Amino acid sequence: MPAFSLDPAQITWCAELRVLAADHLAPLAAKGEPGRVNRPLVAALGELGLLARLFDAGALDLCLLRESLAQVCTEAETALALQGLGTHPVAAFGTDAQRARWLPEVAAGRAVAAFALSEPGAGSDAAALALDAVPDGRGGWRLHGEKRWISNAPEADFATVFARTTQGAGARGVTAFLVPADRPGLGGEPLDMLSPHALGTLTFDGVAVGPEDLLGEPDRGFRVAMHTLNLFRPSVGAFAVGMAQAALDAAVAHTAARPAFGGVLADLQAVSHRIAEMATRTEAARLLVYAAATAYDSGDPDVPRRSAMAKLLATETAQYVVDAAVQVHGAAALQRGHLLEHLYREVRAPRIYEGATEVQRAIIAKEMYAKHATGTPQASRQEVGSA
Repeated sequence: MPAFSLDPAQITWCAELRVLAADHLAPLAAKGEPGRVNRPLVAALGELGLLARLFDAGALDLCLLRESLAQVCTEAETALALQGLGTHPVAAFGTDAQRARWLPEVAAGRAVAAFALSEPGAGSDAAALALDAVPDGRGGWRLHGEKRWISNAPEADFATVFARTTQGAGARGVTAFLVPADRPGLGGEPLDMLSPHALGTLTFDGVAVGPEDLLGEPDRGFRVAMHTLNLFRPSVGAFAVGMAQAALDAAVAHTAARPAFGGVLADLQAVSHRIAEMATRTEAARLLVYAAATAYDSGDPDVPRRSAMAKLLATETAQYVVDAAVQVHGAAALQRGHLLEHLYREVRAPRIYEGATEVQRAIIAKEMYAKHATGTPQASRQEVGSA
């Protein structure tokens, strides 16, 4: 890690996190059922104090946490990140009663959260979401429709749900609700994905929500979503950096020891130069992630652009580094159970969720032209969905 951006306490903390992940979290992850919420793993994250850290950590701490866990146990990293993503709207916009009910349960690892934004017809274009919130005539609403590609669905204990309360208003007509899992009319089913995480659908058949379930104000839910994504987007990059570092470490160790052509693979210039490229790209991505997180923590108005750049570069870099690590390992890396086989499946999704690579480029370009026109950074209105 770059010494100039991390102090000794942060470096020590990252090392401690990797030890915790190896000793306590990875064994629990290995016992989990593919495609299902691993509640013992979530409980361990709570017992170790890592979930509570989500509510008082800044963006840089969140990035260090996710990067460190990802180097050792991607399942633990993902479980923690999803708890943060689903719960942050409650922590930031919830009522006192909502926070008292759910935050202690999440921090202790007893409650599982979901962030329900994406839909079959509204992924990257989150402002086009169609889950319908119909007024019930008594000050509340009835939710009708479907959410898809929702992490921890349908097993989560509650979900932050974004619904359309005003038709034809785009982003201005979206409202955020806290919906407990036991609400009548709420259903769903798991989805079988390439990387077997707990991912599924949520279906809403007249699910009742009232003013006490609001997160923020009516028709201001897009602000809730973007506030959450702007915090978590750099940390998606940190997750990617952690995977890239794990793949790079494996590639260095393998090529330094693997006999080939009378020496070892590292003696071949084509191989050693590939390792150098992997290392350089990983470090560049790490620094951009740290810069974006620091900008968020300092209140920099340029956060949307910096966050988009960090996620874009880090996720694309991780894809390159993992693929290159597989290449220098050869067929062994594609055997089921190999670290790189695991990372090869894990690394693909971050280029899509919380804003696909193409949308990040659109955000960056829009911010650049807005700054050119006005001389100051402006928050981009076109933002993106998340599972």
